[in-house]
Amino acid sequence: MSRKEGPPRRQCADGSAAEPACDDRLGRLTLCVMAPEPALLASLRKAVEAAPDDVPLRLHLATLLLDAGQRDEAVRQIGVVLQHDPQNERALAVLSSATLPPSPAAAPMTAGTEQPAPDEVPEMPRAPGPPEPAVAPAATVFDWSQAEQELSGVVPAMFVDEAAGESAVDVEHAGLTLADVAGMTEVKQRLEAAFLAPMRNPDLRRLYGKSLRGGLLMYGPPGCGKTFIARAVAGELGAKFIAVSFADVIDMFVGQSERNIHELFEIARRNAPCVVFLDEVDAIGQKRSQLRHTPMRSAVNQLLLELDDVKNHNEGVFLLAATNHPWDVDSALRRPGRFDRTLLVLPPDAEARAGVFRFHLRERPVAGIDLAKLARLTDGYSGADIAHVCETAAESALLDSVRAQEPRMIGNADLEAAIGEIRPSIGAWFETARNVALFANEGGAYDELAAYLRKRRML
Repeated sequence: MSRKEGPPRRQCADGSAAEPACDDRLGRLTLCVMAPEPALLASLRKAVEAAPDDVPLRLHLATLLLDAGQRDEAVRQIGVVLQHDPQNERALAVLSSATLPPSPAAAPMTAGTEQPAPDEVPEMPRAPGPPEPAVAPAATVFDWSQAEQELSGVVPAMFVDEAAGESAVDVEHAGLTLADVAGMTEVKQRLEAAFLAPMRNPDLRRLYGKSLRGGLLMYGPPGCGKTFIARAVAGELGAKFIAVSFADVIDMFVGQSERNIHELFEIARRNAPCVVFLDEVDAIGQKRSQLRHTPMRSAVNQLLLELDDVKNHNEGVFLLAATNHPWDVDSALRRPGRFDRTLLVLPPDAEARAGVFRFHLRERPVAGIDLAKLARLTDGYSGADIAHVCETAAESALLDSVRAQEPRMIGNADLEAAIGEIRPSIGAWFETARNVALFANEGGAYDELAAYLRKRRML
C-alpha cells in the first residue's frame, strides 16, 4: 500500500520547514510572521537600481528591509526617498520606527511560533519571567539628533554648515576709472562728493567728521551704465571690487541665503578698502510687506543687520547698489546709515552716446564714421540700445561680405540703417516712472526724476 501523504509542509524565510504548530490542526489557519525571502529583497534591490527615482518601489524595499532586521540599509533607502520627497509621511513614519530602539513586545515572531487567535484562551499558563514592560505612550517624541546621525552622508545637509562650501563671491580689481566713463558730468560730481573726496582727503574727512559708512543707490532705466559706473568708482578709489546679484546670494535651502549675505560682508571687511556692488538690489531687498510668508524676508533682515553691523562698523567698505525699480526696495534699506543717498542714472547724453559708439566699434573694421551725427540720431537710447545698433550694423556688413565674397568696412550708412530699425527699449520704464513721480513721490524722493520728465515733456 502506498503511504498517504499529508498536506505539503510550509517553509520559513530561512528555507527550513515550519514547525507542526503552524499546521491546520484545529481546522483554522494560524498566521506566522516571517521575514521576507532573501531572493525577494535581491530582486527589489535590482529593480531599485534600474529605476532609482521610483519612490514607492524604494519605500517598499526599505519597509521589507526593516522587517528583515536590516536596519542600516533600510535607513539608507529611506534617506534617498526623503531626498526626492522630503514630506513623504510614510517614509517619515518608517524612519521613526527605524531610529527607535526595538521593543521586546514588538519583536517579530520567529518561524514556528504560533500566534493564538483573539478568541482563544491559552490552555497552559505562561512560564514565570520578567515583568512586562510598561506600555509606551501613544505619542512618541522623535529623536532628531539620532536621525541626523543615521542619515549623515546619505541626505545632503539642508541647513547652514559654517565650515562647508567655498566662497560664492570673487574679489577683483576693477581696472576702470571715471575717466573711462564718457559724459555723465552730474553723475560724476555726485560720486565725487559721496565717496571720492572723503577717501582722497582723510585729514579733512576726520576734521569734518565725514563718515565712510552708508551707501549709494543708483537707479534708472535698464542698460544705462550703472554697473560700469560702479566698477569705475572702485578703480578710482584703488579699492577691490565685489559684484553680486540676486542669483549669487539667494539660495533655495533654508538659512543659506543669510549665510551667503554674511559671508559677502565678511570678505569685504577683510579686503577693505572694498566696493561692494549689489546689482538688482530690488530683488534682494524687496519690501518685507510683500514677503510676509516667504524665506526672502529673513534674507532682507540679514542684509539690514550687515549694513548696521555695530561691531565691525563697515569702515572702508563702500556700498553701491543698482536697481531699475527703486520703488520696490524696502524703505528700511534707504534710511540714514544704509543706502541713504540716491543717484539717478539717466540715458547717456550726447557725449556719452558718442563714447559708447566709439567703445563698441573700436575693434571692428570701420570707415567714415560720424560719431556726432550718430549721437544726435540716438537721443533717448540707452547704452545697451547703442550696443545693439553696432551689432546689427556689423551683421549687415558681414552678410554683404559673404554675398560679395570680399570683406568690406562698416560705414555710417550701416549704423544709420540699424538706428532706423531699432527703437529705444526704455519707453516702458519711463511710463512706470511717470506714474511714480506723479502719485508716489513721497518726501520728494523722486524730484530729480520728475524734473527730467518735465524737461523731456513726459510729465
